[in-house]
Amino acid sequence: LCNCSSVGSAGCERATGQCRCRAGYAGPRCHSCARGFFPEQGGQQCQPCGCSPAGATSDQCDHSGKCQCKVGVTDLKCDRCSEGYYRFNESTCEPCQCNNHSQTCDSSTGTCLDCQENTEGKHCELCKEGFYRSTHPAHGCQRCPCSTVASTGTCHIQPGESVPRCDKCKVGYTGLNCNQCDKGYYNSDSICVRCKCNGNVEPALSPSVCRPDSGECIGCLYHTTGFHCELCEEGYSRDSEGTNCTRKETTLGPEPTEFTTSAPNTTKATSFSTAVLNSTLSPTTLQTIFPISSSDNSTSAFADVSWTQFNIIILTVIIIVVVLLMGFVGAVYMYREYQNRKLNAPFWTIELKEDNISFSSYHDSIPNADVSGLLEDDGNEVAPNGQLTLTTPMHNYKA
Repeated sequence: LCNCSSVGSAGCERATGQCRCRAGYAGPRCHSCARGFFPEQGGQQCQPCGCSPAGATSDQCDHSGKCQCKVGVTDLKCDRCSEGYYRFNESTCEPCQCNNHSQTCDSSTGTCLDCQENTEGKHCELCKEGFYRSTHPAHGCQRCPCSTVASTGTCHIQPGESVPRCDKCKVGYTGLNCNQCDKGYYNSDSICVRCKCNGNVEPALSPSVCRPDSGECIGCLYHTTGFHCELCEEGYSRDSEGTNCTRKETTLGPEPTEFTTSAPNTTKATSFSTAVLNSTLSPTTLQTIFPISSSDNSTSAFADVSWTQFNIIILTVIIIVVVLLMGFVGAVYMYREYQNRKLNAPFWTIELKEDNISFSSYHDSIPNADVSGLLEDDGNEVAPNGQLTLTTPMHNYKA
């Protein structure tokens, strides 16, 4: 009369006709599984569902033993977080915090896995190295406009700015994007190269040192010139060590005779060639020996005159004085000669005797003086023999 299941029943109550069901079985005849149990596949025994009380909505499961899970919970017994969730606890699983750059995270720590769109970090909240987060939310992380040749390749946006700037430029580069050559460097095939000025440029005076587009040195010092300040200016030459430019020594003539002159307040003697005295100096030569500054500041011009030039000036003044003295002496001599000639003019001597007149002529510098016209009488005659005949109305005399 009881008709109880032999598997699920533990006996029958004869008085009431009710079957006594085993654990996990239910029904009048104990032939079905109780709540929280499911029938074993291919058999008649009931197995417990084993649903997680934290992850399942109830302790009931279907005929396959699968429990009804909460949101974010998965697996057969609802004891594991679904993809996109982590931290399985007594209540439920928490969703992954990946800023929409990843769909998965570590189920226990919540660390985001496989961050997308050039992001990284525990929650995909950072941009990868070489990228920056744009101010526009839809743009995400953009690549930095920084070359790894000129900078570290990383950049950032300052508060209040919309354009990124490189974090650190390498040596020789400058600018927001490290795309310009720094002072002392120039652009050579898109690479900043150090200026080559042979140490003849002072950065304090010429900060750029050289032109950034060509590399030509600016403001060569120490009497140097040239594209790289490698040459000496006109009038200068390399010293014996080949380093400094010094003024060339001016020597004129093959046989120099030395004069020694001392400059004021100095004991150093300077030698010069006398050939300078005998040469005619053109304006160009004078300008080379005595450089004239175009500046209005005469004090600065005199300060640039060297002791050698000062001694040349003194020597020139002495020579001019000597020449003037010689000219004065010559003039005095010529004047005295003229006076002597005037005093030694021709003179005549007439000697009167009883019977004739003797006439003689003498001049120290004109031995053959012309005696004609010396006597103003029209009756005077000069004989071919040199005798002077005096004719008067009453007497005739011969000299």
